[in-house]
Amino acid sequence: MDIISSKAIISGGASGLGLKTAEKIINSGGMAVLMDLNSEQGNANAKKLGNRALFVKTDVTSENEVQTAIGEANNFMEGITLAVSCAGIVGAARALGREKPMPVEFFSQTIKVNLIGSFLISKEAANIMQNNTPNTDGERGVIINTASIAAFEGQIGQAAYSASKGGIVGMTLPLAREFARIGVRVNTIAPGIFMTPMVAGMTEELQDSLGKQVPFPPRLGRPEEYADLVESIYRNAMINGETIRLDGAIRMQPK
Repeated sequence: MDIISSKAIISGGASGLGLKTAEKIINSGGMAVLMDLNSEQGNANAKKLGNRALFVKTDVTSENEVQTAIGEANNFMEGITLAVSCAGIVGAARALGREKPMPVEFFSQTIKVNLIGSFLISKEAANIMQNNTPNTDGERGVIINTASIAAFEGQIGQAAYSASKGGIVGMTLPLAREFARIGVRVNTIAPGIFMTPMVAGMTEELQDSLGKQVPFPPRLGRPEEYADLVESIYRNAMINGETIRLDGAIRMQPK
């Protein structure tokens, strides 16, 4: 698949990893629809990206909103060939807090946003992609979800977050196998410690401390490096059903 002619939907596209991915696609000649809850940021960044970009306010936990947003994206771009799910919440809390155990609503909300949101984007995007004209390999589209290294080495306080990201890893291969018949690939990126909006709000000292935990390169990951991997996956038809760690060889400690 050639990114020059890509038509992408990106959840969490108003900032961070999602925005850098949108910039990569637009700068390469493709089109992008940013899906996010932050209307102010989303509209402003879509305007900066130009007339090949559009923002659609979307709550990824709502099936109706996801269906509506993907319908708008399909009309705007006259098709969808790439779906990237970057929308997510951290969901950091101990199961046994200092005052009381974690409320189940906290756990379930993390699952809804991170896991169910990614599933909704995946299945609705695939529903559109199956109508695309296939390329010479019979390929019609690519779906890329975002997990985390916390799916493999969750720290204390990450039970909800790790469960949500582990679920994304777990559904990657079954979806790839199912969507093979329509020529749609499914992959997952599991980033390590990246310079996201949340990390950018930390002190420089804390950012440096986090970066030094990475074996090599000893720094925080850059959102453009995530976007580069999205492009590589999109281009390479043999990358399918895979979860790729993008983490500089870090392995997280218990806390």
